[in-house]
Amino acid sequence: MELQKPYYAVIFTSLRTEGDQGYAQMAAEMEELARQQPGFLDVESARDGLGITVSYWESLEAIAHWKANMDHRQAQKNGIKTWYSWYKVRICRVEREYEFNK
Repeated sequence: MELQKPYYAVIFTSLRTEGDQGYAQMAAEMEELARQQPGFLDVESARDGLGITVSYWESLEAIAHWKANMDHRQAQKNGIKTWYSWYKVRICRVEREYEFNK
């Protein structure tokens, strides 16, 4: 993934509660909704106990609009109430990147 720099990364790190309780469906819906937002660039996610989702955005304004999206706000409330025992959000500006690919 080669993105025009600089861009922004929102790093969402979380620990889940037990059971799905509708989480998988919500996560798929939120990813699809995020992809439709102006300024969205891409997303990467992994979960093995600790979950990490990194979404990439063109600007801080695009991130703010995503955070304020009503469907996303409802998912955030459900996350606090039902799906997460802990989470942290970090917002970073990406100025350089490199990769190894065999």
